[in-house]
Amino acid sequence: MSTIGRARGPIVTRLLHSEEPSIRWRTLLGVLGVPPLDPAVATAAAAVPGSERVRRLLSERLADGTLPFHPYNAKWRGAHWVLVSLAELGYPAGDDSLVPLREQALGWLLSPEYERRYIGRVRNQELPTLHASIEGNLVWALPRLGLADERVDRLAARLLHAQWPDGGWNCDRRATGRVSSFGESLVPLRALNAYARTTGDPEAREAVLRASELFLGRRLFRRRTDGSVIDRSFLELHFPCYWHYDILFALTVLAESGAIADPRCAEALDVLEAKRLPDGGFPAEAKFYRVSSAHPGGGSSVVGWGPTSRRTSNEWVSCSALIALTAAGRRGPSS
Repeated sequence: MSTIGRARGPIVTRLLHSEEPSIRWRTLLGVLGVPPLDPAVATAAAAVPGSERVRRLLSERLADGTLPFHPYNAKWRGAHWVLVSLAELGYPAGDDSLVPLREQALGWLLSPEYERRYIGRVRNQELPTLHASIEGNLVWALPRLGLADERVDRLAARLLHAQWPDGGWNCDRRATGRVSSFGESLVPLRALNAYARTTGDPEAREAVLRASELFLGRRLFRRRTDGSVIDRSFLELHFPCYWHYDILFALTVLAESGAIADPRCAEALDVLEAKRLPDGGFPAEAKFYRVSSAHPGGGSSVVGWGPTSRRTSNEWVSCSALIALTAAGRRGPSS
């Protein structure tokens, strides 16, 4: 019997019949472990570009293929964010119509203005500061979309240069220099893991191990000093996170890097499992966006990502949670 045909619980069946081809694609690959070349996976992936979600994400493009907003500051509708969203959705690689968006995003990120405003040093120290989630998102997204060129290598090198001794990154020039930022460090970890797997770069591989320790050493959400929760919002489930941190996003990234089997992930996995709803799904307990087609910025998005309620399952969160639990060997036969 095929992997798809084996016994599965109602939540997985529901995800496999989702109207969202990206949900079907992610469930097949990440929950059921169906090989990427399987016809069912190919069918789901082929439906992603024509989905209503993708159509709306790209609906604000001008005739030249660009978006009429700042590529990054227009959250979440600028070129940077649209590319990241498409990569997250499993948009197939090789669509040249996305090249203008890439040029917008990289043009700003590699500009003198960006280097002047966003790259620096901690005050009175030699530690570099970098808004590393910005570089990280494109180092991760562009290769997935088949849009990588030598500029991705430049961004990866920038990340490697700016990594702090504790394994993370920080954008705050007023920081003490002792502890990196969770918010600035998770996306670079994800990016360098993918980069190392693609290129075999040993420096990137070592950086991934060091960055993982930043999170694992704190059990993904606790202070080292007294064991208290670093930020209660870390324990809430969201989708998408864009660049923000929560335990589900952390578990997703650590599953991708192969570190989710580390015993120090166990408590975060327990917290996640405790949020499972009676129908087997998981809720989006909060969100980082608001649906609006008005002036971009301030977290406006032309698409919603399902219900936000502690009592209602959200397909995107459910799929991510099941992928993480599967990678950790915790999904269970009833899922």
